[in-house]
Amino acid sequence: MVWDLEEYHHDKVNLRLILVSGKTKEFLFYPNDSVADVTDFVYRNWPREWSDENPPASNILRLIYQGRFLHGNVTLGALQLPQGKTTVMHLVPRENLPESNNQGQLKKDKSGESNCSNCCVIV
Repeated sequence: MVWDLEEYHHDKVNLRLILVSGKTKEFLFYPNDSVADVTDFVYRNWPREWSDENPPASNILRLIYQGRFLHGNVTLGALQLPQGKTTVMHLVPRENLPESNNQGQLKKDKSGESNCSNCCVIV
């Protein structure tokens, strides 16, 4: 089904997806759609103008929003994306997500020792 952006835009999230090449395309989704739903839909409805960049499978497509890779189970509503407005995300083919870089994690050196001199670990 083709959505008329003007008629149905008010209760959906309009995503403008940008490829590494700079090509863009807009898609409409519901707030309860997950990132995995988005990447699967885009893969199944790959735009003709992107045909030279078609990925081999939907499961390698990743969305980047505000500099962060999004995990597949996160919904657009959980990201608090505005309905009826356009949100820009990057769409990239990538096998794995980068490891989390939590500032609260203890960093270990090559010997396995923590480089924190005053750390408290509760087990």
